[in-house]
Amino acid sequence: MIVLEGELFLRNFWRDRLFPKEALSLDIARNLFETVKNLPIISPHGHTEAKWFAENIPFQNATDLFITPDHYVYRMLFSHGIDLDDLGIGRRAETRKSVEPRKVWKLFSKHYYLFRGTPTKLWLDYMFENLFGISETLCEKNADLFYDSISDALEKPEFRPRELYERFKIEVLCTTETPLDDLSDHRKIIRSDWNARIISAYRPDNVIDPDHESFSKNVQLLGELTGENTDSFEGYLAAHFSRRKFFKSLGTTSTDHGHPSANTFKLSKGKVEAIFQKALLGNLSRDEAEMFRGHMLIEMAMMSLEDGLVMQLHSGSYRDHSPSIKQNFGRDKGFDIPKQLDYVHALKPLLDAVGLDKRLTLILFTLDEATLSRELAPLAGVYPSVKIGPPWWFFDSVEGMLRFRRSTTETAGFYNTAGFNDDTRAFCSIPARHDVARRIDCAYLSDLIVSGQISEEEGYSIAMDLSYHIVKRTYKL
Repeated sequence: MIVLEGELFLRNFWRDRLFPKEALSLDIARNLFETVKNLPIISPHGHTEAKWFAENIPFQNATDLFITPDHYVYRMLFSHGIDLDDLGIGRRAETRKSVEPRKVWKLFSKHYYLFRGTPTKLWLDYMFENLFGISETLCEKNADLFYDSISDALEKPEFRPRELYERFKIEVLCTTETPLDDLSDHRKIIRSDWNARIISAYRPDNVIDPDHESFSKNVQLLGELTGENTDSFEGYLAAHFSRRKFFKSLGTTSTDHGHPSANTFKLSKGKVEAIFQKALLGNLSRDEAEMFRGHMLIEMAMMSLEDGLVMQLHSGSYRDHSPSIKQNFGRDKGFDIPKQLDYVHALKPLLDAVGLDKRLTLILFTLDEATLSRELAPLAGVYPSVKIGPPWWFFDSVEGMLRFRRSTTETAGFYNTAGFNDDTRAFCSIPARHDVARRIDCAYLSDLIVSGQISEEEGYSIAMDLSYHIVKRTYKL
């Protein structure tokens, strides 16, 4: 075994990370990556906070930057018996257990070995090395070194949110807000003298899902916000269209829908009005709630024909699987679990209604990988409205990305996919995630070139498209 030492090892490690080891494929992957590694980042879907950039207040410390906002991190720690309370996660401010950030960091560092082999460790190691210049592997012994180095750096002006945005070469960053959000932070950014494009996506789940605990209250608030009578289904739809128009006026180009399934239903006016009235009273059965959500997906698609907003559908997650965690710590605390789906039959009512309309762009995401080659690639390979979203959550990983390309390319090609998005709450992981995605695509393309399936010239063109052009075009950015 050949052992490389010191700087030579680190240089080769970062240069060739995730590339093929066969000499010819390796050389091609390197050359492809050189053409895309410094391209601007298009981040068309994610969950960072516009407030960070509106106020440009420094991140406080290493814990607030890397642990508190990132469920990829704390779900792994929780799986090994570390209580969310001990990480200062999730409870309302008035009841949250006070935990000293350094103590949380030490707990994380002691258990950093848990992340070996995961994409989370790839992202974190990339950030430690490339953002903070720390090349050691995090562990209990060097926890203070990491914490102090990172926290000290965060006090410098060049580590404020806006400055990091520029450093990361982000061209567009999309956050995600509900129809009840006034987008005040986005408006503050627009009014500022900072020339950056940070836009929102319209995510109406809390006013579409009758199973949401505040559904009726939220529908009432939606009416008050728009001046529409949301006691009727007609007024409720008008209120949605009004808010979509408002979002679009501030730069929004997409909607996002996080539904438990991909089921769609085309209901009669009388049927949907009756279900809507029952929903306002909280009297829906499980089947009726599913029918309402499914009908609203078609209504949202119909609105997209009018206002041009790209429609994203994230399906296949059993959200908040633990009722105890949801009750005690709130939603979205890492307990979303993939489940089996059927897109072919579920989407047929929507595709029958609008699937052939070229004005619609419907990006489908899945947590059921079996559907990629069997259902999503064939659907995207024929319906002009359908695109396949990149590997999502559990499959936003080295093997997940490779499986995605191998499952979809032969049927749907590269150009019926939607490009990469990072879908992250952890701001500093954005360049790390895009680095991994670009490396994996270059590695995949190098194998196609070596095997004679595409030419080298085509490979360079595809690499550019996958890293930059496709996502801009798909999301109308």
